[in-house]
Amino acid sequence: MLSTQKLKTDATISGIYGVDRKTGISLPLFVGGVSAGFPSPAEDYTDQRLDLNDLLIKKPAATFFVRVDGDSMTGAGIHHDDILIVDRSREAVSGDIVIAVIDGELTVKRLARNAHSCRLIAENPDYPSIEINRENGCGIWGVVTSVVHQF
Repeated sequence: MLSTQKLKTDATISGIYGVDRKTGISLPLFVGGVSAGFPSPAEDYTDQRLDLNDLLIKKPAATFFVRVDGDSMTGAGIHHDDILIVDRSREAVSGDIVIAVIDGELTVKRLARNAHSCRLIAENPDYPSIEINRENGCGIWGVVTSVVHQF
């Protein structure tokens, strides 16, 4: 008997935003790290200031932000409504999380490339892998370098 169940798919990108380097906020960066195990004595001073633009954006002219729409990458720590920082100047290699264009739609997936095939892999078992071939018109739009995730 043939299954009438349709494979689950998602576009995963709901918005694209450019980088505005005219704005910036430099906030205190505390000298000591924050213990994720046992508590450590608190430091009473800051050593430097940190601007997240400087930390997260290496090539402003080639960097964009995209908002995630969907749950196909939850296994990689990317959730619905997260903001991804995407560098279009980086060459994608196997294992990178990329923004790809498939049939004219943007999606975020992990790139798996070897000598015989190239696939886009979801980090959620509910979604199938996508073979990259000439028929689906797939192209790599950029490499995800960071994710902004709010609690």
